[in-house]
Amino acid sequence: MTDSRSSQPSLLGAAEIRALAAKLDLRPTKQRGQNFVIDGNTVRRIVADSKITAADVVVEVGPGLGSLTLALLGVARRVIALEIDPLLAGELPSTIAAHAPDQVGNFEVVLVDALRVTEIPGPEPTALVANLPYNVSVPVLLHLLALLPSLERGLVMVQSEVADRLAATPGSKVYGVPSVKAAWYADVRRAGAIGRNVFWPAPNVDSGLVAWERREPPATSATREQVFTVVDAAFAHRRKALRPALRDLAGSAAAAEAALAHAGIDPMTRGEQLEITAFARIAEGIDWTQAKEGRG
Repeated sequence: MTDSRSSQPSLLGAAEIRALAAKLDLRPTKQRGQNFVIDGNTVRRIVADSKITAADVVVEVGPGLGSLTLALLGVARRVIALEIDPLLAGELPSTIAAHAPDQVGNFEVVLVDALRVTEIPGPEPTALVANLPYNVSVPVLLHLLALLPSLERGLVMVQSEVADRLAATPGSKVYGVPSVKAAWYADVRRAGAIGRNVFWPAPNVDSGLVAWERREPPATSATREQVFTVVDAAFAHRRKALRPALRDLAGSAAAAEAALAHAGIDPMTRGEQLEITAFARIAEGIDWTQAKEGRG
């Protein structure tokens, strides 16, 4: 009987990461949020906590030198890595061939900005697992959730404060636009913390894991774009009551009050007190023709 462990990828450690960086003359940049995981136990933990199986097609964003990619290939049916840096994207296939030769056919790297990707090659992806670049983590997550309805669940590593915001519930001090928009797509929860010493170079911020499971969006006659426009307006000035906060969007204070009445919401309620379904009801009550005219 063949030992199944013989086909498992060999993971990258600190020495391998630094050797690869030296080979490429790579100097990690803050602009692209390049902090590479150098600890095998951390990537094993991320893969285990993501709950992916051998049936999953996984999208990874910002694979970097391949630390998490290799761990994902040890479990998933297929991994599609989205990488914006041509140098890193060009090297990744060689790293996979050297460390996971049996999984080469299950891997593809796409040179693309994850914020602008419009399609994913191959079978429809079922999971998103990534160490997201911290400076664009929320827009990347929301873009992929909108682009890929086949995604059923995911686990992403982001800056600790961002993790708190994504998983926040109404009434929390950190509840805001990311919390509400993520809730349109999924049930989101905090899934743990990651120490700074598992990265090279070590970031000057703490990291957190966010897990999510897809669910149906609120049943509403409003479009997602309309609901999100209401969310943006409601949180443009924190602690402002909804009637004045939505006045410009709705076209007038009276129109804002009418939309809130339609939704059954007190006009003096603040946005941070409402869940996504309430924002959907407000959007239904707005005359969008008037709203567009009111915004010029």
